Amino acid sequence: MAGIRGLIATQWSSDIRLEGKTAIVTGANSGIGKETAKDLAMRGARVVLACRDLEKAEQAVADIMREVEGASVVAKKLDLADTKSICEFVENIYNTETFLHFLINNAGVAVCAYSTTSDEFETQFGVNYLGHFFLTFLLLDLLKHSAPSRVINLSSIAHLIGKINFEDVNSEKTYHATRAYAQSKLANILFTRELARRVKGLGITVCAVDPGKVSTEIIRHLRWSLQFFLRTFSFFLKTPAEGAYTSLYCVVTPDLQSGGYYRNCAPATGSRAACDDRTASKLWALSCHLLGISWR
Repeated sequence: MAGIRGLIATQWSSDIRLEGKTAIVTGANSGIGKETAKDLAMRGARVVLACRDLEKAEQAVADIMREVEGASVVAKKLDLADTKSICEFVENIYNTETFLHFLINNAGVAVCAYSTTSDEFETQFGVNYLGHFFLTFLLLDLLKHSAPSRVINLSSIAHLIGKINFEDVNSEKTYHATRAYAQSKLANILFTRELARRVKGLGITVCAVDPGKVSTEIIRHLRWSLQFFLRTFSFFLKTPAEGAYTSLYCVVTPDLQSGGYYRNCAPATGSRAACDDRTASKLWALSCHLLGISWR
């Protein structure tokens, strides 16, 4: 089975150390996020696990500290479905952290039944994209202060079928779970491109990552039959640790292309829609309007 998985899982390693660096990983209580946080801790970084479920996050901290001698990891409450929670989290970060070198926007939900966030955004668009957009906006001063710094946005191969539906971005007229997920992941790549353009010259590198097909709890919203199939044939999927490789590659690799899209620890080409700078700019303006912020 390991041999079969090895056909699709990139093998990657790096001995770069990160002492004196601070990272935030959203959705780090399990799966790719937890493995990313663990690897960063092993490299000597201070890591903030930013999670909706604080109890699970604290258990993840305990797990990492047990497995990584001398790990500097803390758990903090962050609900990306609630802008009030995002503001409270950021206030806590500014009060407790002097630097922020890596912001890894990892958290996400996938293919769930229709619901809305506390701010009445469609949940997948609100959590996967808008929540991270707002979080990055609020943390930008700390990222500038800590430069060189990096923002890493997790996307998905699902962006290939994505389209930004500007007439119904919150799926209020019609809702299709897969299309909404694909829209949110396309939005993350467009956000990456536009943010990279806007912070050029400030010492902040921005990239988008496709972790690949990974066996994680994100499949919990899929139909039971599909969940059963994926769990039964999980040897075709990457492990969470393998799924974290490209995020980690984008943390430690020098001279990344800011605004780039990465898959299997290498630059990749996104869809035509993902390379549309006019759409990226339009989405940026819409996002600022929806969140009630001015970000120029």
